[in-house]
Amino acid sequence: MADWSAIEALPQVRLEQLFADDAGRLDRLSLDVAGIHFDWSKTHLTADAVAAFEALAKAQDLAGKREAMFGGQHVNVTEDRPVEHTAERGEGAPESVKRAAGYHARMRTLIDAIEADALGPVRHILHVGIGGSALGPHLLVDALGRESDRYDVAIVSNVDGMALEDVFERFDPAATLLVVASKTFTTTETMMNAESVLAWMTEDGVEDPYGRVIALTASPEKAVEWGVDETRVLPFGEGVGGRYSLWSSIGFPAAIKLGWDQFEELLEGAAEMDRHFRLSALHENAPAMAAFADLYYTQVRGAETRAPFAYDERLRLLPSYLQQLEMESNGKSVGVDGRPIGRPTAPITWGGVGTDAQHAVFQLLHQGTHLIPVEFLAVIEAGDTLDEEHHRQLLLNAFAQGAALMKGKANPDNPARAYPGDRPSSTILLEQLDARTLGALIAFYEHRVFVNGVLLGINSFDQFGVELGKEMAKEAAKGGGDFDPSTTDLIKRAGLEA
Repeated sequence: MADWSAIEALPQVRLEQLFADDAGRLDRLSLDVAGIHFDWSKTHLTADAVAAFEALAKAQDLAGKREAMFGGQHVNVTEDRPVEHTAERGEGAPESVKRAAGYHARMRTLIDAIEADALGPVRHILHVGIGGSALGPHLLVDALGRESDRYDVAIVSNVDGMALEDVFERFDPAATLLVVASKTFTTTETMMNAESVLAWMTEDGVEDPYGRVIALTASPEKAVEWGVDETRVLPFGEGVGGRYSLWSSIGFPAAIKLGWDQFEELLEGAAEMDRHFRLSALHENAPAMAAFADLYYTQVRGAETRAPFAYDERLRLLPSYLQQLEMESNGKSVGVDGRPIGRPTAPITWGGVGTDAQHAVFQLLHQGTHLIPVEFLAVIEAGDTLDEEHHRQLLLNAFAQGAALMKGKANPDNPARAYPGDRPSSTILLEQLDARTLGALIAFYEHRVFVNGVLLGINSFDQFGVELGKEMAKEAAKGGGDFDPSTTDLIKRAGLEA
């Protein structure tokens, strides 16, 4: 078991006092990497805290596990497979990098064929997937594709038929490509949605609907068996986990929407962060420092949640993306050794978009009883062409909120108007939002999750917790299942008995 005693014994000093005691605090707790500025100075990290976490990282062999991951070893021990998402951007075992490059070349060839109308006229891309097969591509398209008129792209994950019907009303089936994204090509929600899209095409007179299907999968034989022509199957490696897969063929909708040059920029930005994570000392390492702050608040201060707020409309989907990345990766109670962790693991990730969130949830952040580390994300270069005062006010609000959380404001005469302060925040400030910086930002979050997992003794790359509910739903669909009286009654009330 890891020894957390030095970390748990760290003194608790107010943030303003930490600044007063240390003139070099800002420089020591700030980093600039890949066009991104990171500032942890308004967290309670200190030189002693960072040193204690570095000692824990050494005891947990973070450096060795990091090299094992990049080297293609089977660090996903529960599933006995390597973790190869970094190979998709050129940083990994040579054989994995070569295989990923081949898959990327195959994807580019198919995109070139689509652009040349080899599959007939195409204006719409309808991508169906769920979880990592949808959240990553959706984030990329929404963040970077707003000014692109190359194709209309819709990403549908929900099995609720209303999600598909909304797209059916906007798209022409004769000009639509169906993209089916499923690692196993057996995901219930995805395959049901795919069948409904094919039915929509057929009902509208599309002669060969299967001829307008692209499959993104690590099980190409299943896609061919389902009816997709082999030439339109885009594989990716079994070692690429779903929530880490946007760099692979799962990123197809982004690559075709943005253009191949932009997709390559995305990969290179991520690779730059990979190299930084792999080569930098931990006290100068952005993913490691972020993880140290995460762990300080969960282990020392008892924080149960953390809240990222994107002060940029283009990053509005980032909190949802991070929910899966962080909670599916490290939402575990058993370690790699099969024994209970015995301490808090991943906090609950939630967040929103500024300035909307200021008028909704910031009341609790400033005056509530919960300690919630906040993460502000902002972009220096505006994405809009309106009066520059819009962007100026957006950034000033982001920075002022962090200052207010830390400083607070006393009011002895009216406690309802008092702010306790000493509430932590970090800031991630991008110079501009483009494919390269977004790639680096997402890779930063991936490695941050990895560091958290290693220091906690968790395998961040399995997700068995999502399976039980699915298994029980399948049993219920067949009329079986050993359910409690409440669930049995709900199924009956909804008229769902098989």
